[in-house]
Order: sequence, then structure tokens, then C-alpha cells
Amino acid sequence: MSPKQTNSRLEIVQGQIIKTIAVTFLVFGAITMIIPFLWSVITSLKSAENVFSHSAFWIQFPPDFSAYKQIWARIPLLTYAGNTLKVALLVTFGQLATSSLAGFAFARIKFPGRDKLFFFYIATMMVPGMVLLIPNFVVMKNLGAINTHWALILSAVGSAFGTFLMRQFFLSFPSELEDAAKLDGCNPFMFYWHILLPNSKPILTTLGLMAFQGIWNDFQWPLIVLNSASKRTLQLGLSYLMSEYYTDWTLLMAGAILTLLPIILLFFAVQKYFVQSFKFTGLKG
Repeated sequence: MSPKQTNSRLEIVQGQIIKTIAVTFLVFGAITMIIPFLWSVITSLKSAENVFSHSAFWIQFPPDFSAYKQIWARIPLLTYAGNTLKVALLVTFGQLATSSLAGFAFARIKFPGRDKLFFFYIATMMVPGMVLLIPNFVVMKNLGAINTHWALILSAVGSAFGTFLMRQFFLSFPSELEDAAKLDGCNPFMFYWHILLPNSKPILTTLGLMAFQGIWNDFQWPLIVLNSASKRTLQLGLSYLMSEYYTDWTLLMAGAILTLLPIILLFFAVQKYFVQSFKFTGLKG
């Protein structure tokens, strides 16, 4: 066997070993992330007296679905879901509009100080969310938005991360396309509206999914700005299933699973665009 063939076989073996190690780590990571969800499902199908009487992953037979029936009587789940859906949709469309417009400006329009402004704008992502709680609360109080859903919407309608994603995606379009559009009489907004946006479905879908999920799962900010029970969101409503002395884990896990289902279904519906967005969006700058 020639040295060339030997080296070729060694490279193949090394590639297979690296691939096996990578797959092993990925499978291990996937299992670690699935375990909490699996525990939640199993717990929600147990009776209250059996939650801690057996192993955590012991499956009760027959399964007890009573928690899924009782939770509708314990908290107004549909009201909370409606509140959360309203806020999540408005924030999602708001972020898509503001992030795409800002991303377009930073990517395709040349103006003095553009790159420096973009740098400082992206630097706001480094500021911890806890630091912004009091300033945001003061702003919402001055606007009279406390104890309204507008406090949740206005504080999240802009996104530095969303602007970054949109800018990177818009940079991937060749400049020749923009030059051709100008020759056809397109002004910058027409180029944005008629050419860039229709070809940006993957990144818009990804940004929309991330914005929707972030608001759907938000707990801290609604806890601070909402006081009325009728205005609570899902995550805030579920927290009232816990008390200082007792937590009904079967009800809490049933509520968590019902809350999680829309996000899971939404992800599977748009996962094709989600993967495409990371394929097409680079770090071009």
C-alpha cells in the first residue's frame, strides 16, 4: 500500500472518530435538555399523592389526567393565554418592523457615523437586563402604562439583537441588485419593501419566532408592571399555583405543558425557515 493510500485511510478514520465524538456530545446534550421536559410530562400524569412517593421518572399506570381538567377551574387559563397572545403578537410584529427598518438603514444606507452608531447600538446587548428594570419602570410609569399591557409591548418592541440579525442578512444581498433597482426607478424604501423583504422570509421567521417565544415565556417584567389579575400573562398566572407552604406539582406541570405546546407546534411549523436563516446569515460586516 502506497503512503498516499495510507494517509487517505488515516484521514478517513480520523474523520469518522471526530464525527462519532461530535454525535456523542450532541446526543448527550439533547438528552440533558429533554430530561426536564420528560419529568414535567411524567409528573403532570401522576396523582398528587404519588409525585414524591416513587422515583422521579416512575410512570404511573394508568396515567392520571385529572390535573389537566382541574387547572381550568383553578386559574382562568384562557384569559391568561389571550393576554399573552395579544402581547406576544404585537411585540413580534413590532420587532419585525423596527428591526428590519433599522437593519436596512445600517446595511444599505450610507450616512455619517453609521458604523459607530451601530457599534454603540449593539453594545447595549452587553448591558444586563436587571440594570434596565428600574429605568424601564420609571419610563413606563411616566407614560401611564403601569398595570397595562402597553408596559410589556413598548418595552420590548425594539431589539438590538433583531437589528443585528437583519443587518447581517441584508448585507448578504449583492450591491449589483441595488444598483439595478435604482436604474428601474426604485428609491431606498421601495428597494426595502419590494425586493429585500420578500426575499427575507427565513430571517423574518426566525426573528419572529425568537421574539414570540421571549414574550410568551417572560415572567419577571410582567410580575413587576402588572397588578390586576385580569391582565396577567400565562407565566405569571402559573406562578399563583404555588404558595408559601404548598405547591401542587401536578397542576403546575400540567399548566407548564399546556403553556409550552404552542411554542413547540410553532417551532415545528417554521423550523425549515429557522435553519435556512442561520445558513444564509453570516458575520459579514
